[in-house]
Amino acid sequence: MRGARDGDPAPRRPAQPVDRIHYMSRNAIFLPPAAPYNCAPDRFGMRTPILLLVAVVLAVCAPPAHASFLSGDALDALADWIAITVLIVVPIIVIVVFWLVHVLPERFAEKYHHPQAKAIQVLCLLSLVFGGLLWPIAWLWAFTRPAIHKMAYGTDKSEEWHEEMGQKAKAGELLEHEIAHLRHELDAMAGRGALPAHLRELRADLDRLGAQAAPKASGGAA
Repeated sequence: MRGARDGDPAPRRPAQPVDRIHYMSRNAIFLPPAAPYNCAPDRFGMRTPILLLVAVVLAVCAPPAHASFLSGDALDALADWIAITVLIVVPIIVIVVFWLVHVLPERFAEKYHHPQAKAIQVLCLLSLVFGGLLWPIAWLWAFTRPAIHKMAYGTDKSEEWHEEMGQKAKAGELLEHEIAHLRHELDAMAGRGALPAHLRELRADLDRLGAQAAPKASGGAA
C-alpha cells in the first residue's frame, strides 16, 4: 500500500459487525434475538386446486337464471297493472283512510252526545286543510268531559240527546228515575236561560206525562 499523502483524506476503516447490544443513557438495552423464519408449508396449498375444480363444476352445472317468470306481453301487462295500482288505487286508498281517521273525533262526539260536537266537526275539517296538525286537539276535545259547558249551560249533553230521551219518555221506554234526570237537566238549562223553544215544549210534555201517570199510580195502589 502507498503511504497517505499530506492533505489526502484518512482511509476508511472496514465496517465492524454491529453488536446487538446498544448503549443508551448508560443503560444497556438487550434486543431479543430475531425469530427464525417460518418455513412451514402452506396448509391451503393442496386445497386450492380442489376448490377451483369444485367451483368450475358448479358453474358449468348451474341452471340458467331467469329475471322473471313472465315474458313478452304478459310482462308488459303486469307492469301496466302495477303502474295503475301505484298511481291511481294507492292514492285513493290513502285519501279514504286519511278521511276516515280524521272524522273519528266527530263520530265519537256524536256517539257520546257531546254538546260541542259541531265545533269538533269544524276542527276536524280544518285539520284536513292543515295536514292533520289539529287532529290531536279534536281527539282530546271529543273525549274531554265538558265541565265548563255544564257550568255555563246547566248540562253536559247535546240537544239531540234531550230530544232522543224525550221521544223515549213519550213512548214509555224510560224509567221513573231517568225521566226525573231529564227533567232536572231541562230545569238546569232553563235556570241559566239556555233552554231552546223545542226543549221547553219537551219539558211541558214531561209534566203532562207525569200528571197522567199519577192517577194510574194511585189507582194501582188502591
